[in-house]
Amino acid sequence: MTAIEVRDGRVDDADQVASIHVRSWRAAYRGLIDQDVLDGLSIPDRAASWRGFIATPLPTGLGILVAVRDGAILGWASFGSGRDDDGAADGEVYGIYADPDAWSTGVGRALLEAAEQRIADAGHTRAYLWVLDGNDRADAFYARQGWELDGATKVDERPNLTLKEHRRVKSLAS
Repeated sequence: MTAIEVRDGRVDDADQVASIHVRSWRAAYRGLIDQDVLDGLSIPDRAASWRGFIATPLPTGLGILVAVRDGAILGWASFGSGRDDDGAADGEVYGIYADPDAWSTGVGRALLEAAEQRIADAGHTRAYLWVLDGNDRADAFYARQGWELDGATKVDERPNLTLKEHRRVKSLAS
């Protein structure tokens, strides 16, 4: 097996990023999110959104990274400056997902380490991310990578979807 390459995401990666986004949500959130919502996720709709995000990042966005092995994208991470009022000085990992077939192969770790480095390089000494309540696999992964619970919680209301989440933080100071 060849090494994992982490590189900046490009607009022409949008279809693969969207496929991973949808397939990982369906695998990771089964039983945590209403199945009708998961079944209704659209790869073409997500791809269109990703093309826009990559071409025109959020004002707080620092980047989108993809993990590639043997020419195939196996995961992605998006990150930037903190979007929460109490975390505006911090960096934030907005999302990180690996293809379910690539879980436990080092893809997530490679993406997270690269995102942490980019956030630190942008001058942030601390970063945070949000985890869906009940996502024990993700919680265990982040704990192994040194991300600690800080007690903050939030409810993210979306159309037909309520996400209850808790926050993890990590010091990026060396």
